Amino acid sequence: QVQLVESGGGLVQAGGSLRLSCAASGFTFSDYAMSWYRQAPGKERELVAVISRLGGSTNYEEFVKGRFTISRDNAKNTVYLQMNSLKPEDTAAYYCNARSCSLGSLCVWKTPDYWGQGTQVTVSA
Repeated sequence: QVQLVESGGGLVQAGGSLRLSCAASGFTFSDYAMSWYRQAPGKERELVAVISRLGGSTNYEEFVKGRFTISRDNAKNTVYLQMNSLKPEDTAAYYCNARSCSLGSLCVWKTPDYWGQGTQVTVSA
């Protein structure tokens, strides 16, 4: 049974930090590029960051560059999102997903194969 389980969300003041985790099971984690998305109330889900299968390639949306870092530990089947200098506009439900992908690629054009259930991040002013 495939599972992606996010954790680490919560309430934090503006300027603070959080580290999200997404634990994967039921599939060969290292065969998949991993991404973080977010969705704020009343808005569409949007890509935040993506990392290739072995972690050698990453990409970030402009609104998080320099503040967020995506990483992965294939031995632990886990992808992380370190979020620093948080802003109220970062408030959203954060989701991880997995895309089967060739080595070194990010495959953001592909429909994700699996999604997690999300974890809520709330940043107070």
